[in-house]
Amino acid sequence: MALVLQTIPWPGNLVFLRPSWIFLVISYWVLSLPHRVNVGTALILGLIWDLLLGSTLGIRGMMMSIVVYIIAFNFLILRNSALWQQAVLIALLSMVLEVFIFLGEYVVQDTTFNPLFLLSAFLNCLLWPWVFLLMRRIRRHWCLR
Repeated sequence: MALVLQTIPWPGNLVFLRPSWIFLVISYWVLSLPHRVNVGTALILGLIWDLLLGSTLGIRGMMMSIVVYIIAFNFLILRNSALWQQAVLIALLSMVLEVFIFLGEYVVQDTTFNPLFLLSAFLNCLLWPWVFLLMRRIRRHWCLR
């Protein structure tokens, strides 16, 4: 579902506010089930994300696996934080992800950095509590039966 939400087109002037649904969902699953969903899953989802966008293959996969490694390495600290603290950390990590993706694209091809893309991290911060609670409800419904 996150892949579908990620590919929905946005109007030209609001494209900078598009949340990173894939990153939000993979972050939740790494925090809740780090032994099942890990850096390899992030790499595969990032590759699929590259294929869907038609961008340079491997950049989003590699960069998302780096950021997910940071989450997986500190999952106990993040899991025991308050929900608003998690939202702030997810916003910071999504900013890091956007900068890493830009740097990867910059190495391969000549691109320019648009700081408006960092506004999506603010929207990720606002969406994190709802995504977290929805995904927890889904996990508890399907994993406990």
